[in-house]
Amino acid sequence: MKFGVHYNTGVHGVDPDAMLAVARHAEACGFESFYLPEHVALYPGAGFGAVSFPADLPIADPLECLSFVAAATERILLGTGVLLLPYHEPVVLAKRLATVDLLSKGRMRLLSIGVGALPGEAAAVGVDYATRGRRADEALDALRLLWAGDEHGVSFDGEFFSFTNACSFPKPAGPIPVHIGGSSRAAARRAGLRGDGYFPGGGLTEAERASQIELMRATARDAGRDPAALQVTRWGAIDMTAEDVARYAGQGVDRLVVGAAGTGLSEQRDQLTAFAERLNLP
Repeated sequence: MKFGVHYNTGVHGVDPDAMLAVARHAEACGFESFYLPEHVALYPGAGFGAVSFPADLPIADPLECLSFVAAATERILLGTGVLLLPYHEPVVLAKRLATVDLLSKGRMRLLSIGVGALPGEAAAVGVDYATRGRRADEALDALRLLWAGDEHGVSFDGEFFSFTNACSFPKPAGPIPVHIGGSSRAAARRAGLRGDGYFPGGGLTEAERASQIELMRATARDAGRDPAALQVTRWGAIDMTAEDVARYAGQGVDRLVVGAAGTGLSEQRDQLTAFAERLNLP
């Protein structure tokens, strides 16, 4: 089992010293990865289900933050939980991701993407909310095409994105895996068809989560892909026990991502230390 730390600037604030302190401490404790979330724009009344977002929530750009963290760490992998792919133009995003991966010496390994759940956010960036799933599929195909292309260029002609003889350099240090996040059956199918892994969202019952993971695997098999090669990541809790971890491992989970619940830096570090000691992180 691998363990990641989720750092939410909307909860902890955009304090560069605190962010680096948590990232460095997580690395020293033996955590595998460091994740940040994304919201491109919020608005009064934003929310879904029982979750609401204050309009002034300071959710910083995850890729800018991860490049900042990468410069101050050596080993910890970089992740997004999740990047809202349909709200990004893929030619620009391909360059940004390749740059972060190259400068971090190949640590942009846990790119997790989602389609978004806030209609007003889609409207703010000029995206038809109803098309966001199709846009995400196209953008993912375009990203991989651009990363694989050579000096002769690559072309793409889709419903939402198109380019001709485009060359995207520098290349990432290696192929960037893409994990699919989301709580829907569409997300599970997307993971089976296009993903390198699946990161189911919160709010699912254990039965729903198991059903979606099986749907991912069945979709992969039907598409001629190896379902065993797809990683499963899920949210964990900072106070979870070794027994909890063993139970998740038995369900086929490869990675657990936890967030320190404390608001103060000292409390956050203490919680990460206690977690690492309790779970015997390397």
